[in-house]
Amino acid sequence: MNYFEVLYDTFKPFLDGEKKPLNTLEVSNIWLYAGMGENTLRLEEIWINTIQDNELREKVKNVFLVHKEIVTELKEFLVKEGVPLPNPSAPKPIGDYQGIPEGAKYTDQEVANSLSSNLLIAMTFGMRVITESIRADVGFMLSKFLMKHISVAIPLKQLMLERDWIQEAPPYINNVN
Repeated sequence: MNYFEVLYDTFKPFLDGEKKPLNTLEVSNIWLYAGMGENTLRLEEIWINTIQDNELREKVKNVFLVHKEIVTELKEFLVKEGVPLPNPSAPKPIGDYQGIPEGAKYTDQEVANSLSSNLLIAMTFGMRVITESIRADVGFMLSKFLMKHISVAIPLKQLMLERDWIQEAPPYINNVN
């Protein structure tokens, strides 16, 4: 089953016809989502430069590529709709920064947990945009982003479990009889 096809088939009846202008809430949410995405890209560029674990580096690179696709699509959408773009900071150069002393950079565990949190924030905010949007094309676009985020979040969580990096609450033990 191709989930993108199912998603498209779900939205297709609503995608045809003339589109209403974006409402203020849609513009605000999409603009904020694009700006958050740009900032996330900068952080992921820094992490790629300093990660020690090769598997984690590959996971971060995969997430980076997904986020880059999402940000590009968001910017194209905003431009097409006549909305000014967020003003992002400049991309960080990719290089060998292993000489940065310990304590002055994120540990691999901190990177993994921060990335996992960022994905959670993106998915949660994306769901908010979906539920608050009126236009079907906005809902469809954000639904695609949600599927992309899920596709990179699950393998990241698996790696975190293997490396014992997940920060989790202690188990709940009910001592009430």
